[in-house]
Amino acid sequence: SEHLQKTGIPSRSEDKVSVLDSGPEMAEPQLAVATSKLSVKAPEFYPSGYNQNFSQNFSDSSFEDGYDDYLTLAEYVQDFLNHLTEQPGCFESEIEQFAEALNGCVTTDEALQELVELIYQQATSVPNFSYMGARLCNYLSHHLTISPQSGNFRQLLLQRCRTEYENRDEATKGDETTKTQFHSFVLFLAELYLNLEIKGTRGQVMRAEILQEGLRELLNALFSNPVDSNLICAVKLLKLTGSVLEDAWKDKGKNDMEEVIQRIENVVLDANCSRDVKHMLLKLVELRSSNWGRVHGTTPPTEATPENDPNYFMNEPTFYTSDGVPFTAADPDYQEKYQELLEREDLFPYYEENGADLSGPGDLYFDEIDDEMDPEIEEAYEKFCLESEHKRKQ
Repeated sequence: SEHLQKTGIPSRSEDKVSVLDSGPEMAEPQLAVATSKLSVKAPEFYPSGYNQNFSQNFSDSSFEDGYDDYLTLAEYVQDFLNHLTEQPGCFESEIEQFAEALNGCVTTDEALQELVELIYQQATSVPNFSYMGARLCNYLSHHLTISPQSGNFRQLLLQRCRTEYENRDEATKGDETTKTQFHSFVLFLAELYLNLEIKGTRGQVMRAEILQEGLRELLNALFSNPVDSNLICAVKLLKLTGSVLEDAWKDKGKNDMEEVIQRIENVVLDANCSRDVKHMLLKLVELRSSNWGRVHGTTPPTEATPENDPNYFMNEPTFYTSDGVPFTAADPDYQEKYQELLEREDLFPYYEENGADLSGPGDLYFDEIDDEMDPEIEEAYEKFCLESEHKRKQ
């Protein structure tokens, strides 16, 4: 305490700025020291843009009260979309209750339009949400009960996508911001094509054919303006949907994928794009030539045997005969040699099965071991001992 007072540092019990008086002998010099204002009772720190009620709204019991805790539909839906963005793994456990809540509050055409717009904006503006957004759209298209005259959820969603689709030519020639927004839309539409399930007239599940045709036209628009960003978007689109599109076109007897590949090759030869983008395009052509990386077995899988699998004995252990000759399970005389090995009484003469040493004093094996150290090792050991003793005394 005396030391703290002499140095002008406040004691631990003081929380505020202290001006220390050192007594009548030293009345003039005074030292002001500001201590930390941090407190264990301070409120939690949140990064800018973080919703402090986010974790409360979406705790384990987040949907017990449903929409009742929110002022507007937009707030409720946007919170859930943000929740899915940060924790995509909760989709399966929470989507059903979310759809039930929407069925209770989305009762008008305007509310349904607002819901579609919120999901569309999230899927085309938030990185990596296009896949989750497509899954969400697929689920709601089958579980939302409202179906007004203006169209059900899926019809309104496709109408919203068509608005962006019709501006494809202008978007591919626009500024970088316009292109970026358009490319996000293209990838979202690709995810919709892969995830949006539509029931056919016979009850079979199928993909939306209108989206298949739309993706073909979007590829044409991207290749018609072969700048780097458009070509990169086309590569992403084909990596994502190329195999599915080609199968669908072949089922219709069309050769559209051959035309797409030919167009890519022409771009590589003629377009004034960067070297890296040309390399990406060539890699895409190579991927397609390998059937999009898919491997189709010509025969059904069979159980591995020594006759049909050359690597059948690859991981088998190696044994040794009494003469020291190695053999494995691949040896024709394996059974005989292995039986002979088991019958040998001196297989492990000095150790039990549990690893305990059976040898004792006077054992011939251990008597043969030379206990003397090599002269150089002995000299080094003595030097080490002397140095250690010297250091210990110091």
